[in-house]
Amino acid sequence: MKRKLLYLVLTTFVSGAVLTGCYQMPFDAESYEALLQALSGQATVQEEVSPEAQTPALSEEPTDYSEESHWMHLPEITKEVDTFYIYPTTLYSDYQNKPDYCAVDDEEMCAGAIDCYVKQGSVFEESTNVFAPFYRQTNINVAEREQIDAAEYEEYCNRIPKTDIYAALDYYFENYNNGCPFIIAGHSQGSCMTKIALGEYFSKLHPEYLKRLIVAYPIGFSVTKDWLNEHPEYTFAEGAEDTGGVIVSWNTESPANGQSCPTSIVKAEGAVAINPINWKRDDTYAEASENLGSHIENPETGEYETLMNYADAQVDTERGTVLVTTNDNFTPTDLFGPESFHSLDYDLFYYNLKENVKTRVDAWLAEQSE
Repeated sequence: MKRKLLYLVLTTFVSGAVLTGCYQMPFDAESYEALLQALSGQATVQEEVSPEAQTPALSEEPTDYSEESHWMHLPEITKEVDTFYIYPTTLYSDYQNKPDYCAVDDEEMCAGAIDCYVKQGSVFEESTNVFAPFYRQTNINVAEREQIDAAEYEEYCNRIPKTDIYAALDYYFENYNNGCPFIIAGHSQGSCMTKIALGEYFSKLHPEYLKRLIVAYPIGFSVTKDWLNEHPEYTFAEGAEDTGGVIVSWNTESPANGQSCPTSIVKAEGAVAINPINWKRDDTYAEASENLGSHIENPETGEYETLMNYADAQVDTERGTVLVTTNDNFTPTDLFGPESFHSLDYDLFYYNLKENVKTRVDAWLAEQSE
């Protein structure tokens, strides 16, 4: 219980500050380590793993989500709608010496997950009760070591991470959901897990839940035309108010990125995207002045700031991505391309997405009351 309370204090503090438009990150790396030691009750030293011994000694049994310490965020129930949020890959330092999958209490992953909740999961708090599990995720070294594409990366996520996400979903629906309408959302690896869950957990194992799904936001991982054809129970959003088995997704990049990186571990052939400023599927350009505000960390102060006129948006209908031309704050890696904005898929359009969550929730509730 102590661990849960500390996590809730942390996430409540920082997410509350997000709503004011600017907050000071309260923990540096040393403080994060102290926090996580307090959460677990002891320090954890992770042994180095050689590249020849990449398979972790992790149980095939799923994580036990009746343990509250295995939830990053359990909300006070104040809204009529829930969000199930799945964070992206958060293992970065010394990832070459870590196994393919991490433990559910890996300190680096947990600290990174909290950061991601602040910059991403918090966008759903104003309109929904946000549930966010920790899960044993795929190490980023898999993609770098194997030079895999999006489909191959999805296969890695289809193993231990899927086991945990399905167990967390089971526990959520059996113990927390109480028949409420819900949203499922993620980013990057979290969106890969969202896509896997949509295609199997909901479509095949629990289709009864689909009638309560307002919208899915697998942002930062491609949803393709082929996938949509294979799953007619879902439709890709055509506007800002669509609800009911609706999918909203995009990958953000500069116009030049596609020339250097036609595909990546998050961008597949046949991808579909929607403009997160004007919520159109065509190539109608949205000027940066139409952006309600980006939520960007200032590297000098450590503060997240609301920046206006920071990002424009236009759908590249051929590539199925969203193009930004107003800045060059790229995420340059071999995995995403030299002019990708992958790490800023949420940040660039934070307040537009926040408003869109409210719009879709209100539209759903209004329709149900008729």
